Amino acid sequence: ALMGVGAYTGAILARSGVGFWPTLPLAAVLSAGVAGLLGLPSLRVSGHHFVIITFAFCGLLTIILINGGTFTGAATGLDIGPIEPLFGINFGILQNTYYLVLSFVALSILLTHVIIVSRYGRTLRSIRENEPLARSVGIDTGLHKIGAFMLSGAFAGVAGILQAYFLAHISPDLYGAFPSIYLSLMVMLGGARALFGPLGGAIIVYFLPEILKLDPVDSRIAYGIGLIAVILLLPSGVIAGAATIFGKLARRFSQVT
Repeated sequence: ALMGVGAYTGAILARSGVGFWPTLPLAAVLSAGVAGLLGLPSLRVSGHHFVIITFAFCGLLTIILINGGTFTGAATGLDIGPIEPLFGINFGILQNTYYLVLSFVALSILLTHVIIVSRYGRTLRSIRENEPLARSVGIDTGLHKIGAFMLSGAFAGVAGILQAYFLAHISPDLYGAFPSIYLSLMVMLGGARALFGPLGGAIIVYFLPEILKLDPVDSRIAYGIGLIAVILLLPSGVIAGAATIFGKLARRFSQVT
């Protein structure tokens, strides 16, 4: 849903003649602001339960976009032109836009790593591992949790505007409940605690329907069942869970031998 905020920020401003590059930071800021408001419930819930709240926001955003009239393009959506050239690179060529998106993916991974190893990242990890203990040493856990969600919102806003320009057309159905399940499953399959976990989860989610030869309806059912199964059985993610199980089996095997 926060991707939708970034995407529609770019599309709406593009109609007013504002290009991609000046709109990019604004999309990140607006998405971060919405994430801050949405993050207030995180003071009472955490983990996968918070994902359910974001699904509710998806429904609200879809209703707003559909009823936005000509401002949001209603149910039809909005067209958006190509990214304006930068350093002589023509982003009207789809391949160039693809490499631009890929560079933003690499940059986001780098920034995420920097945040993880920073003092702020260590504070967030302490909150994740033992929130009562973190509070007892004077850490404002609520402020840090909202701040973390705002950072995630900024990343989502950038992803949203990139998606809008890459697809050249956006509509409310792109940011409804099912796309959110799709993205959440990517994160949960790979494991949110691993830097490359969501990337691995994205590969699984993208190629699994092709391997299993599932039609669109069956794939949606499979994604829904998969999301519930991961939440209940492997909250740390399938890849991380498999690594943990493999580690335990390896240790047991070494003890036997």
